[in-house]
Order: sequence, then C-alpha cells, then structure tokens
Amino acid sequence: METVEAGAYPRTELLSVADTVAREKGIDRDQVLEAMEQAIQKAGRSKYGHENDIRAEIDRNSGEIRLARYMEVTDDVENEATQMTLAAAQQKKSDAQLGEFIVDPLPPIDFGRIAAQTAKQVIVQKVREAERERQYEEYKDRVGEIVNGIVKRVEFGNVTVDLGRGEAVVRREELLPRESFRRNDRIRSYIYDVRREQRGPQIFLSRTHPQFMAKLFSQEVPEIYDGIIEIRAVARDPGSRAKIAVISNDSGIDPVGACVGMRGSRVQAVVAELQGEKIDIIPWSGDPATFVVNALAPAEVAKVVLDEDAHKIEVVVPDEQLSLAIGRRGQNVRLASMLTGWEIDILTEQEESDRRQAEFRSRSDTFIAALDVEDVIAHLLVTEGFTNVEEVAFVPVDELATIEGFDEEIAAELQRRARAFLESEGERLTQAARELGVQDDLIGVEGLAPQMLVTLGERGVKTLEDFADLASDELTDRQEGILREYDLGEDGANDIIMTARVAAGWFTAEELAAAKAEAEAAAAAAEAETEEAETAETPQQGA
Repeated sequence: METVEAGAYPRTELLSVADTVAREKGIDRDQVLEAMEQAIQKAGRSKYGHENDIRAEIDRNSGEIRLARYMEVTDDVENEATQMTLAAAQQKKSDAQLGEFIVDPLPPIDFGRIAAQTAKQVIVQKVREAERERQYEEYKDRVGEIVNGIVKRVEFGNVTVDLGRGEAVVRREELLPRESFRRNDRIRSYIYDVRREQRGPQIFLSRTHPQFMAKLFSQEVPEIYDGIIEIRAVARDPGSRAKIAVISNDSGIDPVGACVGMRGSRVQAVVAELQGEKIDIIPWSGDPATFVVNALAPAEVAKVVLDEDAHKIEVVVPDEQLSLAIGRRGQNVRLASMLTGWEIDILTEQEESDRRQAEFRSRSDTFIAALDVEDVIAHLLVTEGFTNVEEVAFVPVDELATIEGFDEEIAAELQRRARAFLESEGERLTQAARELGVQDDLIGVEGLAPQMLVTLGERGVKTLEDFADLASDELTDRQEGILREYDLGEDGANDIIMTARVAAGWFTAEELAAAKAEAEAAAAAAEAETEEAETAETPQQGA
C-alpha cells in the first residue's frame, strides 16, 4: 500500500487534464496548473478559514497536490492567523529566523459539490484570462493586416468573428451599408485596433477603413506588394465611392494601368469584395495644384488658385462641369478634399468672373475715395495689381511712373495723396481705439497698426500687460485668432508680442537679442548636422 505524507496526495490525472486544456486553448501548461493551484487554494481557505494564508502547490512532474498553511515570523504580530513571534516559531523549528515562513502541511481536501464547483469556476476564469492574454500578445503587432474568419454570431448588427486563434468583433458602423452576415459566413476584414478593455483584450475589425481598400489592392496588384507602386492616399465613402492615389517608382510602369489590370480584372476584384464600391484610381503628384486637379476627375478644371497659409485651394471649372466636379450630394469634391488634405472651393467660370469684377469695382472705389482721383486712374492702378492704398504710398515712385499714362509728376502726387490719407486714417483709428479704452502704452507698440488697435480694443485687450500676456496663436488662429484677418503670420505675431514684453519690463532688449541669437545658433547647428548626415549617407548609397 502506497504511503502518502500529510498534506500531499497523488493526482497524476491533473497533469493530463492540464495538458489537454493547454493544447485546446493554445496557452501555456504552467498557466493552467497555476489556475488549478489557485482553485485548490480557494477551496482550502473555505475549509480552514479565509483569514489563514493557505497555499497549494502541484508538483509539475508527479501531479502531487501539496496544501499548507504559511505563518510569517515577525517581531510585531498584527494578525495571529498569518503571523507568529520568533519564540513561537523556534518551538516548531529551532533555527527559525525573522522574515521567514513556518509551513504547516495540511491534510488532503475532500472536495464537496460546492467546493468543486467553486474550483471549476476559478479554473475556467483563469484559463479564459490566460487565453485572452495569449490572444492579445499574438494580435497586438498585427494591426494593419487583413484577416479571414468565420462569423460566429451576430448581435444587434455587431459581428463576432472566429479567427481560429482568437475572436474579434466588427462593429455595425464598420460594416458596409446594406451588408449583412449570418452565422458560419466567411468574412474578410482589416485589423484596425487591438487593445485591453475591462472585459479583456479585444480585436477590432473593419470593412469601411480606408486602409482596408489599400491592403486589398496590395493583394491584387503584385507591383504594390513589391514596392514598385506606392499607394499615397485613400479616401472612401464606404459602399458607394472611393478615390485612391498611386505613384510608380519605375518610370516604365503606369501606376494607374497596373492597378486597373487587364480589362479591369484587378480593380474589379477589389470592387467585388467591397460590394460594388466605385473606385477612381488617380496618379499622385507632389504639386498640390496638379494633385487636386487629378483628384477631381472625371471633372475638367480650368484654373486653380492656392492659398497655402489657409491650406485652401480654389478651383474654377467650366459652367457645364460644375455638377460633375461637385458630385452627387457633394461626394466628388468631398472625397477629393479627403484625399489631398486641402480644403477645396469650387467656382464656375461665370462665378469667378463676377467675383473678379466685384473685386475690381471695390478696389477701384477704394482708390477713388482715398486718393480723390477719377475712375480711369483707379482702374489703371487695379489693373497693374495694386490692392490697397499702402502699396501706392510706399512703392518706389519710378515704379508708379512706368504705368501707361502716368509720369513722375502724377506718380509723386498719387503717393503724396496716399500718404496723407493713411496719416489721417491712422489718426482717426487711433482715436477710435482710445475711445474703446486702449491705453497709450499699447498704442505705442511697434508693429501694431491703428486698425489692429481698434480690433484689440473691441476684443477687450486694452493694456500693454493684456497684450504681452497673449500667445501667438491667440492672435493668428484661423478660427479664433484676435488678429486673424491681418495676415500677421506666427513669426510676425511673436515679434510684436516680444516687443510688448520688453516694453512691459518682463525682460530687457539685450536679453531678448541674446535669446534670439542663441535660438538662431541652435537652429543653424541642427541644420548643419542634418546636412552633414545626408552628405555622409550619399557615398554609401552610391556604392
């Protein structure tokens, strides 16, 4: 008859169960055994008292289960259930030391129905946690991949997908419109996120993500997979229409033709996967104007005007092309804007002509009123590109005199009148600023024009300290900036603010100059370092 020491008994079948569970769930055998140990430990505490420090251990070779109570040896006993004094410990073990544990083996547990059920729940929970952790570790680096799976269930439009080695979810909004799946259907999706959540790690899939279409093209077009053709931008209206911008690194290969394929075979394979979504394939260009013109295809563009500061582009199209350029419900221009990253305004040639004429009349009226001249002279100034009185006042006289019909005498008189108008207008605006409560110390700050002072006063910025306390973006932000309409630019705004801070005594002009010099030197050093690194790389690339 086999003799079993107190607190230990053989359970070789535990090892085979652990092996089976580990194999089926794809997790480590030790994790399963640790879960079993925690379950036995919980049952032991239920039997001997939860206040005790009961620990279980399963021998990894024999499957023996050892159960024991641990007591810490300490000077200051706070909990008699888990701690004992050194004197008491030395009665049990003569060489006991402070800080070690006295281990009392416990007899085997006779698992009752409730204890067994509790143990089972603990094991199932721990195995599930281990399985989810394994799933997270496996998929966390696979974001950006396309995966195939089987629909496991559909709940409230959300699709749970079995990926073989894990479960994922496709939320209702990540499915194409009018697309439905049933249990056991095959589904192809794009992994766009893997993250830990309260209920465990989650894998999120999408069929509407722009990169899903890009990855489908890379599967269908070998040149994209090989890096000969690059997909630079994608814009989608899922299930309806999409635009994709491509460029070839080999001048002998047409990127658009390669993506379309023989008789459209390659693009049709992607269209079929996306439930008939129409795809415009356009050549990418580093020139924003060219890229926007390409992106608005199939509409023809007559003229393009860029505003780089506002990151806005104005496109003029023939009258009959307007509806095509805008697209149904604005779809074409919206996708083109998403693809290029530029805000696009579309005008017809007639609208642009009307606006140009209105601007011409407005500028002419300004010159007529400010310079007290006839409309013929005002029209000549506008035609030559003058947009405001300041330009007339400070342009070299000989440049004004070169305008057809002008001579030096007329040019000098126009400039005199322009400067007189600006002086009187400046006085008027300065007085208006004072009436708004703007203080003289702020009025004296170099770089603040009288009209700016009025605007500042209207926005409650009235003292030197108020202005000095502002940041540059508070002046120049396109939506909320106080002086956004004056085309200051961030550098210009910073210069004026720094001038105000010197005037307010925050620091001296010398300290400001030293700080500027230090910043410029650091920027120059960084630029030189970059150039040096690029120069060092060039011979290696050539080799």
